[in-house]
Amino acid sequence: MTKRSTAVSLTILILTLFALPSQTVHAAVHLSPIAGFPMLGPASDDPTYDRGVKALDEKRWADAVQSFDEVVRVKSARSDAALYWKAYALNKLGRRADAVTSLQTLGKTYPTSGWLDDAKALELEMRQASGQPVSPDNTENEDLKLMAIDGLLASDPDRAIPMLEKILQGNQSAKIKERALFVLAQGGSVRAEEIVITLARNSAQPELQAKAIQFIGLSGRAKSRQALAQLYASATSPEVKRAVLSGLMLSGDRERLIAIAKEEKSAELKGEAINQLGVLGAKTELWQMYESAGTAGEKEAILNALFVAGDVDKLIQVAQTEKDPQTRGAAIQRLGVSHAQKTSAILVSMYQTEKDPEIRTKVLDALFVQGNATVLIDFARKEKDPQLRKEIVSRLSIMRSKEATDYMMEILNKE
Repeated sequence: MTKRSTAVSLTILILTLFALPSQTVHAAVHLSPIAGFPMLGPASDDPTYDRGVKALDEKRWADAVQSFDEVVRVKSARSDAALYWKAYALNKLGRRADAVTSLQTLGKTYPTSGWLDDAKALELEMRQASGQPVSPDNTENEDLKLMAIDGLLASDPDRAIPMLEKILQGNQSAKIKERALFVLAQGGSVRAEEIVITLARNSAQPELQAKAIQFIGLSGRAKSRQALAQLYASATSPEVKRAVLSGLMLSGDRERLIAIAKEEKSAELKGEAINQLGVLGAKTELWQMYESAGTAGEKEAILNALFVAGDVDKLIQVAQTEKDPQTRGAAIQRLGVSHAQKTSAILVSMYQTEKDPEIRTKVLDALFVQGNATVLIDFARKEKDPQLRKEIVSRLSIMRSKEATDYMMEILNKE
């Protein structure tokens, strides 16, 4: 990995850790590699080199060239770095031929320098910027291959697509192939789309196949949705079918997901289709499916999808009116992990009016998951059933809450 690519990765990491907006991260990656980031290392004992660094940071390209020229002339210990940064500054000035000469001097004079990979990367950038296509096959460095792949479609689409297809069929690393696939998926041409779809049908490379399916889904085009539907129908592998269901979700294809959820014989795949509908927020369709569901397992899968979709009202309805205790308990459980404020009041009301001890215990579990110590303490004080009171105190004893701790002390002081 080059010094510049390492710095970019660290920049992204730092900005992400501080939760800066994605636009900020995107912009930071395209800044000058030395702007605001100590890529060039600590201050040296060479004041001329340091002046060049300062000039780069301030985007005074001509001054930077002059300073680094002087460093090279006196054969400083930092001459190799100076040759690189001189080329960088010359490129910024639009003097690409002089920049290439500086990089060539670096390679000839310092053949073991740690700046050689950066020099190759900079030369590749300049060639791509001038419209010269660069084949990834012409370099062994993986970072440079990735850069070459990124620039292919922009520089020469007609040559790029066969080249990218060759990479996908060859012996390149998984990382290189995935990048080539990504670039193809962004291409938008009919041929590029056909290659991605063909790869999605090929199970010889499962990881790449899953990525291709994902990219097809992200495209959202009608042809892509049709390709996913055909792939689901012809696939025999459950893993491929699950990947297709995810792809249909990414493409927003509710109709096909609904059809699969209704017709699929595999309970696992049916549940996955239902879950993907929840991710899409298909509340109305899910409730229609719930009303016609034939098994408790299917109903529970739909309840989970309704929870994912954020349909608290339907969960409350099921918790209050469902005849099947197992399904009703599943709805209560999901109310416990819902962040909606009104669920606490609903759960309190249910506990107070419910006669079934098992359902009341489910309500206690839901209130415990919510961390509602205040309500549980109130129930414990009023509960007449010794077993239920024991259940409440058991939950309070493991809650990290001052209220719960105070109530435990109160119980101990009464004994």
